Amino acid sequence: MPFVPHTEADVQTMLTEIGVADIESLFDEIPAHLANGSLHSVPEGMSELAMVQHLAQRAEQDAGYTCFLGGGSYDHHIPAAVWDITSRGEFMTAYTPYQAEASQGTLQLIYEYQSMMAALTGMDVSNASVYDGASGLAEAVLMALRGNKKNKSGVVLMAETVHPHYRTACRNIVRNQGVVVAGLAVNETGVVDSNTFPQDSNPAAVVIQQPNFFGRLEAVDALTDWAHARNALVIAVVNPMTLAVLKPPGEWGDTGADIVCGDGQSLGVPMASGGPSFGFTCCRQSLVRQMPGRIIGRTEDVDGKTGYALTLQAREQHIRRGKATSNICTNQGLLVTAGTIYLSLMGPQGLRDVACDSHAKAASLRSRLLALPGVRPVFDGPHFHEFSVYLPVPAARVIARMSREGILPGLCLADFTPDLVAEADHAMLVAVTEKRTGAELDGYVTALGQALAAEQAPA
Repeated sequence: MPFVPHTEADVQTMLTEIGVADIESLFDEIPAHLANGSLHSVPEGMSELAMVQHLAQRAEQDAGYTCFLGGGSYDHHIPAAVWDITSRGEFMTAYTPYQAEASQGTLQLIYEYQSMMAALTGMDVSNASVYDGASGLAEAVLMALRGNKKNKSGVVLMAETVHPHYRTACRNIVRNQGVVVAGLAVNETGVVDSNTFPQDSNPAAVVIQQPNFFGRLEAVDALTDWAHARNALVIAVVNPMTLAVLKPPGEWGDTGADIVCGDGQSLGVPMASGGPSFGFTCCRQSLVRQMPGRIIGRTEDVDGKTGYALTLQAREQHIRRGKATSNICTNQGLLVTAGTIYLSLMGPQGLRDVACDSHAKAASLRSRLLALPGVRPVFDGPHFHEFSVYLPVPAARVIARMSREGILPGLCLADFTPDLVAEADHAMLVAVTEKRTGAELDGYVTALGQALAAEQAPA
């Protein structure tokens, strides 16, 4: 449907018909102290030409860099077919598939997506996505508290090794619902120490990230069994790419995690200056009615032909708001389409090859960096494709210097976890994907060595 703006005469006719003087009168039930009189942070409007030029300039800022950034967004190779297919009009312009008879293609795609995500995570069911990994975690926490019939403590234990942005977003979303979010402390090796679990704690849910924010591997089996022994549900936060190699959450401990969430950016979605992406949520069958968003089902029509339909749709658009599982969930349809096509093209072995190549290159680069004078590890022990190192000079200065040479070397941990890492301003988180070539790894080592020498040289 094209957008047709209303003229002043149209607006006045409608206001007269409903009996109000102006548009502001339609919002008179909002208390004055809650109304925002002006939006100071919203810029003035632009012409179409100026807008296109502005966005082009912004996009060009990302060009020409060799990227070693991580922390939840990764520079993986995206096969050309992924967005060639995703950009087709049938997918690009499709909206919510409310009418099953007119949306079989979209419904089938989402059904295939759900099937692959459930298989990848080792869970029974998947929804049709949420906004991103951070909001997905908040939804998973609320879902666990609704679904845990054995433990109504309202307390959630969250490992401090969970991405700090996820922790912040989760607390902001659940704080007004009486949820207490407490932390599981990090030990000197960058993981939750199973020997220091709070034995007197009675959480309703425990949140674990694997690999964690630092790229380290948590003792997920011990954590899961410890949580279940206390009638707590286990929420797993995962990078789906790593599940091609790592044990799926459905197999953690004796009985597996209960809810799995995370971000699908690594599955065919570009970094795009930090977004957008799509979040995912999977769970056990027993929790399916607590799941936010939509679930697509496959059935047969009266003629025995396969058909797809919205099987569960516990959104506020479909049922009473007070009964809805969420009022912020969504189907990030276009990005889920890209993720589905990526998974279909890569297959199990292709995903495994990407994960293994990323891990091997990260391990190689880490060992080479630690051979440089003054560079030392922040944490010892196994990593996946992300690791952190201490530099002999402030990390921000090295990052700025290497960026001028066309290399984005990593993230300064002082910007993310200043309270969890000693000397955080000297610590840098580095991610390596299958996309990085041998020449790029060589260039990184050389550039870092030169940057350190320049920063340490006498003024």
